[in-house]
Amino acid sequence: MNKKTTKTRMSDPHLEREKQKYPNPLPSREFILDTLAGFGVPVSIEKLSEAMEIEAHEMDSFGHRLRAMERDGQIMRNRKEAICVVEKLDLIKGTVQGHPDGFGFLVPEDGSGDLFLGPGEMHKVFHGDRVMVREIGLDRRGRREGSIVEVLERVNTRLVGRLYVEHSVLFVVAENRRINQDILVPAGEHMGAQPGQVVMIEIIEQPSKRMQPIGRVVEILGNYADPGMEIEIALRKHDLPNVFPSDVEKAAGKFPKKVKKEECEGREDIRHLPLVTIDGETARDFDDAVYCEKKGKGFKLYVAIADVSHYVRPKDALDMEALKRGNSVYFPRRVIPMLPEALSNELCSLNPGVDRLCMVCEMELDAHGEFEAYRFYPAVMHSHARFTYTKVAAMLEDPSVAGEHAALLPQIQLLYALYGVLVKARIKRGAIDFETTETQMIFNDQGKIEKIVPIVRNDAHRLIEECMLAANVCTSEFLKKHKQAALYRIHQGPTPEKLTNLRNFLKEFGLDLKGGDDPHAKDYAALLARIKGRPDAQLLQTVMLRSLQQAVYSPENVGHFGLAYESYTHFTSPIRRYPDLLIHRAIRAVLEGVSYNPGNWSELGAHCSATERRADEATRDVESWLKCYWMMDKIGLSFEGTISGVTGFGLFVALDDVYVEGLVHISELGSDYFHFDQALHQIVGERTAKRFRLGDRMKIKVVRVDLETSKIDFVIDSEESAVPAKKKAGKKK
Repeated sequence: MNKKTTKTRMSDPHLEREKQKYPNPLPSREFILDTLAGFGVPVSIEKLSEAMEIEAHEMDSFGHRLRAMERDGQIMRNRKEAICVVEKLDLIKGTVQGHPDGFGFLVPEDGSGDLFLGPGEMHKVFHGDRVMVREIGLDRRGRREGSIVEVLERVNTRLVGRLYVEHSVLFVVAENRRINQDILVPAGEHMGAQPGQVVMIEIIEQPSKRMQPIGRVVEILGNYADPGMEIEIALRKHDLPNVFPSDVEKAAGKFPKKVKKEECEGREDIRHLPLVTIDGETARDFDDAVYCEKKGKGFKLYVAIADVSHYVRPKDALDMEALKRGNSVYFPRRVIPMLPEALSNELCSLNPGVDRLCMVCEMELDAHGEFEAYRFYPAVMHSHARFTYTKVAAMLEDPSVAGEHAALLPQIQLLYALYGVLVKARIKRGAIDFETTETQMIFNDQGKIEKIVPIVRNDAHRLIEECMLAANVCTSEFLKKHKQAALYRIHQGPTPEKLTNLRNFLKEFGLDLKGGDDPHAKDYAALLARIKGRPDAQLLQTVMLRSLQQAVYSPENVGHFGLAYESYTHFTSPIRRYPDLLIHRAIRAVLEGVSYNPGNWSELGAHCSATERRADEATRDVESWLKCYWMMDKIGLSFEGTISGVTGFGLFVALDDVYVEGLVHISELGSDYFHFDQALHQIVGERTAKRFRLGDRMKIKVVRVDLETSKIDFVIDSEESAVPAKKKAGKKK
């Protein structure tokens, strides 16, 4: 490097950082941006290279750096191929969010308001692509509108959809309805797939202003109504990893079938304690076991959790795959586990009658449910029984049904006594207890839904829930006390906008939420107690629930609003949740007197929150499809239900007893102009003042079931339409 080059490059303020990262350092990104800004105008790559004194042998590397800066939205090239600083162009960087009707929005990365993208703009991109947009004004509805200037990242390389043919042209309609473009399939690129079949395609030409996307079929999944197809589609639509790579299976296969004697060294031996697991009938991965004994007037509670961290070590093949998955996904009749079965259902699972390694949270509570002491330690345990919620609830109601487990009945009864104390403490704390109905699908031998039934939560469910909450709270306090960074499970209260909307809604019912501008969970709990027993209680509870934000994982401990905890984390399910595995490693680090840092905690929290949402969306898709399939033979039948959602295009109605939801389109509400009032969750007729509000009762008729879109359409069942057909025959239409 000559003196002139040395002088110029030495002025790079980040030179030392670049030297540490690269043996032959290039100008830093910051230095490149400063140099470009100094020109004051877009410049050619030749002129920039000359100014930065890039030598011939460095040109390839310099080009790579510029392309990386383009991908990250720091620079871009104009029509003359000159390099521009994006910040100087007033461009907005963000992610495209498509809509099934062909338009879309840009969700800016800086957190500012979304920009509308018309169908013409959406023709250039797919849902999820990262782009740069120029704001071009307001659309006819007064929304900020954007024009796509540059595509930074194409995120869709493979898509699942159905193959169609029209006029000898093959194309695929993506299963993800946010992707509105048909993907053309050239002749000879369909692998012999038949029209109507579900296929996986690889995108070989991305969409552009003038061209439709093009793809080739790389996998034929089968026919749309094949058993289990709804899950196969959801796995690919949501990009859920579902096959363990060979190195992961190999790593899992290396473990012994049983806990070895040497693995128990250095652990506390609690095999004598009659710990038991209490789970649902279909559960196969048992994360947690519990045991309770009296301590003076209070209790000593043991919560033993599977010691997954003993087997899954940081950065090994099992760990990297678990991080990628983030959590197990529970579909009806099928589970996509976070860890291979050799661990999730065997060596880590706290199965009855076998020794297992565990991490124990041992807690002492007084007669009022207040924590007096707690400690964590690695141990070896032996589950004395695998109970179900149903069995435990029956034992509590009628001790004679304990049968072979009669010896364990006293500790079950003591757990129940502790539960009663913890519930009182929960009420005193002011935790919110929304009453929601979860459902379960019952399938026949052919794999189709026979019926949908509500899951009745009994005291055994609540007992285990309170034990897990107690352990999670102690975990959070333990890590905070020892200043060990961690992922907290945080839940924030209502935003100012949602709070205003909630209070406006409550005024209509003569109600108010206390707490001023910063209400606490206690204020919500007090209001829930006031409305209990009212005929509109379900409506009011629903609106209150929707005013709250979603719970996420974050290193910033802002507390858990709904549970009314100042500090809360997830410790109790490391077999099926990656954040819990991280927490176990953090606990172990504290016990060993070292610090634990898996990387960027904020990025880990965002990733785990995203995989959790991905799993929720995938399971929702599968359940919606199955419910549609079940409703296909119910077209023309009438049902009663409750308005469960109000939108600008109509009403969603949840049917009684069958637990299925469908849409009454706004055009079916009557001869009037109907207007949507978002704040009051209602649609009101302009002329008739007819009002349809969230929580109102309705009688509907099923008129259409669309498997492809998983949509069910209803119409209002008027008194006339409910009259038997032969009585209506003579009437004019």
